[in-house]
Amino acid sequence: MPLDGYYLHFLTGELRDALVGSRVEKVHQPARQEILLHLRNYRTAYKLFLSASANSPRLHITSYAPENPAKPPMLCMLLRKYLVGAKLRAITQAGLDRTVFLDFDATNEIGDPVSLRLCVEIMAKHSNIILLDANGTILDAVKRVDATQSSYRQVLPGLAYISPPAQDKLDLRDSPPDDVLERIRQTPDKALSSALLQALQGASPLVCREIANRCAAEETSVRDLTQPQTALLLQTLGALQTTLMTGGEPIILCEPDGRYADFSFMDITQYGFARTPKTCGSYSALLDDFYFERDRLDRTHQRAADMLKALSNAAARTARKLDAQRIELERCADRETLRIRGELVQSYAGMLDKGAPFYDVPNYYDGGNILRIPADPALSPMANAQKYYKEYRKAKTAEQMLAGLIAAGEQELQYLETLTDLVSRADTGAELSALRDEIETAGYLKRKRKGNEKNPKPLPPLEYRSSDGFRILVGRNNIQNDRLSLKTARGSDLWLHTQKIPGSHVIVCAEGREIPPSTIEQAAMIAAYNSKARAGAQVPVDYTFAKHLKKPVGAKPGKVIYHVYNTLTVNPDREQTEALRVE
Repeated sequence: MPLDGYYLHFLTGELRDALVGSRVEKVHQPARQEILLHLRNYRTAYKLFLSASANSPRLHITSYAPENPAKPPMLCMLLRKYLVGAKLRAITQAGLDRTVFLDFDATNEIGDPVSLRLCVEIMAKHSNIILLDANGTILDAVKRVDATQSSYRQVLPGLAYISPPAQDKLDLRDSPPDDVLERIRQTPDKALSSALLQALQGASPLVCREIANRCAAEETSVRDLTQPQTALLLQTLGALQTTLMTGGEPIILCEPDGRYADFSFMDITQYGFARTPKTCGSYSALLDDFYFERDRLDRTHQRAADMLKALSNAAARTARKLDAQRIELERCADRETLRIRGELVQSYAGMLDKGAPFYDVPNYYDGGNILRIPADPALSPMANAQKYYKEYRKAKTAEQMLAGLIAAGEQELQYLETLTDLVSRADTGAELSALRDEIETAGYLKRKRKGNEKNPKPLPPLEYRSSDGFRILVGRNNIQNDRLSLKTARGSDLWLHTQKIPGSHVIVCAEGREIPPSTIEQAAMIAAYNSKARAGAQVPVDYTFAKHLKKPVGAKPGKVIYHVYNTLTVNPDREQTEALRVE
């Protein structure tokens, strides 16, 4: 669901309590429509994330900082000029609309105090982040809007800021439920949920559907409301009004498979058992968690679209080749019939007539029953026998070759699946660069780097620290997986990998100590999270000592085999995994 005015009401209050009085230490612009403000007060430091993206506009405190571009954009430099060192004076919301104002006290180039305002407008594709001076003049914006895009409201440097057009809706904090009832009765033919959406300022479709379902049904028209339903509607609106005044509770609604579907500030009952509620610690933490994976995937697909396409094409091509080879192998399974026919024709050659289209001979492999064997009339019986022997040898050779080709194709398909998983999980440009190099070396993508360009510095593995103090290392690509498992790891170190699921190699460094079960469980969770099964549950993870690993001759990067191992079933958890991360 989009971030609505009601949720924003609670979020703004939370941000106000945490951030007002903080000073801006740094400003970053991870993407064209995203701003990250590093704030610090006398207690702690915060990262305030602002997004004007059409599919996920929002603002919240984040624990996850996206990677910044090597060269900051011009807007980022402008924001640094004005905001670094500024003190956040106030955070306010325009009624229950989806506009939030961040007011700063700053100083200009000559040291005079000035006031600045950052407007965060959360309005789907019209979302924007706009910097204003004390007079309400636009200094710049994430999205500039000229007269060709809007005749009512241009957003350009030097122009006066005009608020988004106001809607004729009721603020439930100031309007009694009877006023809302009177307003929706002006549209008697509308469905109750639609009428509520048209009447209530800041309410999302999810909240309006919930109100309608609690007192009648979503599609019940206003005209058809009964007296008991009307009374229940007034009661429900009164309860919502109380919630807005006293406080709600941040809730994520989860699909049966654990994926996040919706979020709200109140209990949502309209889905029944189809979606499970999960309470979060704060409104910011909810948004950070809800959008984390979606944004990460969007960034990966934008920056690695050519790699993912090349891997997908290679996988489809390999799968088609494997299907053809398996069909050919099935045909070779009949080669014994060819040998028997050749042997029988050769055995009875003296009794057979030349020019016959077939031979009827006793089959001593089948109790002497007569077997009819097709023949080439242009050839003698001995020549037909030799023909069958030749086809038999050809089928036998093909079977041996196809078995090897199929095994190699299956390994290549597994390797491509591993590469796709690694690219999909890559978080930084450096990780994608290393993976691009591996994909280009493997021949799936044409190399773009010029000959005189320096090779990038090798990436270190991801590092975690268990609650027992053990170092846990995780490979970021297949080359690094090989290095970790076969060179870095000592024989007594523990090696972990998801069972029959693409993922990173994980090493627990024993350093002469016995690894306790709690560390093994945490390492298994880390292995499950750094795998294709990241969004799953009950993920099987194999673990063994590194001394049991072997690299097959000619195997693809990242491929190892082991026969002595144990298996642990765990649930991937981002929060717990990130808590163990060593930056």
